[in-house]
Amino acid sequence: MLKFNVRGENIEVTEAIRDYVEKRLSKLEKFFNYAGDSIAHVNLKVYSDKKYKVEVTIPLPYLVLRAEETSPDMYGSIDLVTDKLERQIRKYKTKINRKSREKGVKEFQMPEIPEKPAEDEKKFEVVRTKRVSLKPMDSEEAILQMDMLGHDFFIYEDAETEGINIVYRRQDGRYGLIEAGDED
Repeated sequence: MLKFNVRGENIEVTEAIRDYVEKRLSKLEKFFNYAGDSIAHVNLKVYSDKKYKVEVTIPLPYLVLRAEETSPDMYGSIDLVTDKLERQIRKYKTKINRKSREKGVKEFQMPEIPEKPAEDEKKFEVVRTKRVSLKPMDSEEAILQMDMLGHDFFIYEDAETEGINIVYRRQDGRYGLIEAGDED
């Protein structure tokens, strides 16, 4: 079942807006085929030029759905972001239905970062740390995930070698692959 965490920046989240968000995003549940609960994190923003931005992040097992849309109408932005998420899900499911996934998830944890860096280390200050679960996949699926998230790189476990790999978008628009491991 999909739960909702709706918050606003420079806007009061009224009951009508919250109900509309929940009604629209609940339609995505038909695509989820697992019994667990997920939380849709919805951030509504209003800019001074009367633009309304809606950001939605839905962490699922093995997948994080994320989309954002901006328009002159809050409800229009909600509709647009819901449509974008539905397209992402359909594209992902089509791709995944072609492949079987039998391996489990390995946890990848970022190393601990000291709370306060030394004075000479401030130019390399880490301002955000994320923890990710790595799903076994091939580079093609990793590129799809990266594109769906709108990122320039994606870390994953290679399904064949079980090694940790990174795909990234090059400046020329093509893709690169970094395979972590021992040098031969």
